[in-house]
Amino acid sequence: MVEEDKLIVSLQNLDLKEDKSEQKSVAETEPPPPPRRLTEVEEITGYDFKNKELLKEAFTHASYKTEDCLSYERLEYLGDSVLNHLIAKLHYSLYKNMAPGELTRLRAANVDTEALARAALKHGLHKYLRHRKPLLHGQIEAFMEGVVEYPSHSHGMIDPPKVLADILESLIGAIFVDTDSSMDDTWKVVERLLQPLTTPENLMQNPVAKFNEACQKMGLKPHANDLWNKTGQIEIYIDNEVIGRGNYKLKKIIAVNRAADDAYKNLFGKLGNKHGGIGA
Repeated sequence: MVEEDKLIVSLQNLDLKEDKSEQKSVAETEPPPPPRRLTEVEEITGYDFKNKELLKEAFTHASYKTEDCLSYERLEYLGDSVLNHLIAKLHYSLYKNMAPGELTRLRAANVDTEALARAALKHGLHKYLRHRKPLLHGQIEAFMEGVVEYPSHSHGMIDPPKVLADILESLIGAIFVDTDSSMDDTWKVVERLLQPLTTPENLMQNPVAKFNEACQKMGLKPHANDLWNKTGQIEIYIDNEVIGRGNYKLKKIIAVNRAADDAYKNLFGKLGNKHGGIGA
């Protein structure tokens, strides 16, 4: 491709809108495996449901919904709010001198899709999901492979299936309802499921934010070559030289994060020793 045809845009203004024609990662060809017995979830959580129907609802995907059981969507909505409240309360009590913006960032790191998906996977909650959507099984398998490559939070380098975060939130919502809206009893389960929590000491930046901040300190102006619609690739340039590449055809933001991470390692890993440890 000739230079005039390249779409060079600033990294900060890179268009990250989802492409409606995104490819599917796994063909919907094979039926999903049957779910495990839901009573095993009580052993995992250490909580015995008074209303077993709530437990069933918490693990029922919309594709599986029947007349006698709703999908988990309403419980997920409730669980999301309860979880955010519990984590916000914890951080408010623990970090008395932390500014609101920092508290918000720390809370987000503990309740974002990847953090919750990892927790669901760690406890094997995906095995109890009742659904009729084979694609979900393939997405979960791909995420399991990504977790092996990134044992801790990848901060946008891998693509967590939203369904994993959904069932954890719906489980939290179900427990909250079953305990007659007891935040204390719900927290006992949440604390167990989400360990280890992200703390200020191990909180990491998103790859793009980390790269941009380092570039600003160095007075560098990166640009991105957006090839994602054609090849799934993002290239990052400085002074017309490629310093980073990222590829992920299914979701643009993942390709951007990978490109920023690659650029950071290539550029600041080399410059770190010359400039007081930048990139360390």
